[in-house]
Amino acid sequence: MTRTLARWLLKGLAVAVLANAMPACAQSGNDAVLEAREALRKKDRARLAALRDSTIAERNPLAMWVDYWEIGQRLQFVQADEIAAFYQRWRGSYVEDRLRNDWLLELGRRRDFKTLAADFPSFRMNDDREVSCYALLADHLDGKDVRAAARSAWFAQREADDGCALLAATLYDAKQLTEADAWRKARLAIDGNKPRAARQAALMVNTRAASDVDDLADNPARYLTRALGGRQANQLNTLALMRLASTDPELAANLLSGKWEAALPPELAAWAWAAVGKQAALKLLPEASGYFTRAALLSSKAAISIDWADETLAWKARAALRAGENAPRWQQVVQAIDAMNPIEQRDATWVYWKARALRALAKDSAEGDGLRAQATAMFESIAPQFGFYGMLAAEELGRPITLPVAPQPLTQDERDAAARQPGLARALALVSIGLRSEGVREWNFTLRGMEERELLAAAQLACDRRVWDRCVNTSDRTRGEIDIAQRYPTPFRAEVMAASKATAVDPALIYGVMRQESRFQPDIRSSANAYGLMQVIQPTAKNVAKRIGMAYDPAQIMDVPTNVQLGSSYLRLLLDDFGGSQVLSATAYNAGPGRPRRWRDGPKLEPAIWIENIPFNETRDYVKKVMSNTLLYATLLNDPTALQTASLKARLGKPVGPREVTAPPPDGSLP
Repeated sequence: MTRTLARWLLKGLAVAVLANAMPACAQSGNDAVLEAREALRKKDRARLAALRDSTIAERNPLAMWVDYWEIGQRLQFVQADEIAAFYQRWRGSYVEDRLRNDWLLELGRRRDFKTLAADFPSFRMNDDREVSCYALLADHLDGKDVRAAARSAWFAQREADDGCALLAATLYDAKQLTEADAWRKARLAIDGNKPRAARQAALMVNTRAASDVDDLADNPARYLTRALGGRQANQLNTLALMRLASTDPELAANLLSGKWEAALPPELAAWAWAAVGKQAALKLLPEASGYFTRAALLSSKAAISIDWADETLAWKARAALRAGENAPRWQQVVQAIDAMNPIEQRDATWVYWKARALRALAKDSAEGDGLRAQATAMFESIAPQFGFYGMLAAEELGRPITLPVAPQPLTQDERDAAARQPGLARALALVSIGLRSEGVREWNFTLRGMEERELLAAAQLACDRRVWDRCVNTSDRTRGEIDIAQRYPTPFRAEVMAASKATAVDPALIYGVMRQESRFQPDIRSSANAYGLMQVIQPTAKNVAKRIGMAYDPAQIMDVPTNVQLGSSYLRLLLDDFGGSQVLSATAYNAGPGRPRRWRDGPKLEPAIWIENIPFNETRDYVKKVMSNTLLYATLLNDPTALQTASLKARLGKPVGPREVTAPPPDGSLP
């Protein structure tokens, strides 16, 4: 492609996207792109090739995507010169880097490490661990020392893949990885419920070990009944106990207590107990913290520091928080967090809980003043963040939660610069014709390297076009200049207020849920078949409509007033069922009412501790964000100065525990 043609495409696209009216010729071009996407789905190579040629010839602003789809579906047969020509045609674009990612994987599968090594430095996203493993292997074959980086990449790779497995096997044969490394990888894989990755690691030791991993992954209890002794058997028996813990931690604990703790080396017994502790914590069993204590004692007995996965350590901390009513095991919380990798330790979650733990431990410590000072400094480090734990940290410091000073308004030049960004223009064009996934990827790629003012301008471009998810997510990226009104917009205000009035649900809560569910995109349909702004599924819509006397047709589920009314009415039903608790209601909205009913059994817990122990990662993150969203929306919808006296802890409500005996029975018919 000539530079003149490239400039024409970029200029034409920016103008087309900013225009609200869609000319007939542009509509025809959109039809060609959509037809190409359908040809890709149907694997109609001839039609896709013809559409690639025609869209390029007609200078369609989205021709690069058709070109990418066409070359991608025959990548295994493509040669390097055709790839180079593609790079040249679409230099600097998302699809260039996207194809480079695909091509590097293909080169790895072809074992063409010389070509891979030459192309890899141009990979700008560099976010594919399998590609990184192939690149490390290329460096190893070139005589470079990659042992440390290879171990890190291999241990971090969760799924069984060719690139990291080949890297590890090659370094194992070169005696740069050891049998101990292979077994550690197998344990991490079993602990992460990735038996194929465990088999890959065991195969490096020998084929018998790999076959045994298949057997123990399939039926660990049966495997343990016929287990043998010896060094390799100890490793396999540990894997079997860890695998058993994932389905029956209590049985695994009994077997460890009765036989296997004594039969295994202390280090391996510690791994097994940690796996039991993690799985018991996921099931909210009260014994979980004790299991982790046994693992720590065995680790101490082995006189080594065991490098457990961060996820296991996170559940050790959560189990310690949940250990009993008003009696978290604060020392265990600190130990678990201190054992995490440095990046994980800096997460606001663990900064907050370690600070809480230090402050609690200071009461009975000779070094109390130092611990309190350390805790204060840790709270200070996250208090400016407008998230769940940032707000709680501010309250721990006795400070009001304050909104940031609004940034200076965007200038027209800043707005125009965002509008001229070809990647943003392409992204909005893709979203406008229903290719949201492609548009989101194009948008996010274009944001790379932007300064804060550029991000604010890009976010505003999306806001102006009512592409609210890009508006919110882009605004969320700024750290110094924070536009709260942009980050927490209030579209569909009339519909929200009408639903709030009809259901007596706080509009701040409706907005808090809506922001998290759909990012205000009314046409969203999730993989779980949840629809619209409030992400309502059809069975729930039907149930709620019947309860509130709404005449409902399933075709209405995307209708904005109907969707908001149904979602808000469902929130009302959940609030009534859970005694007005927004925490439990938000949990039920995401995970269904049956789960929080089970999860609330056990000791009465501070709401933040209860939330942190939600077993589902998605739901735990969801509830935190809904609650912090709601507090901010309560301010934005009412008095901006009210945040100075607002309290997230107060909004979280009273301690969460079993349903009060005086409360009415749960509504078993709630979907």
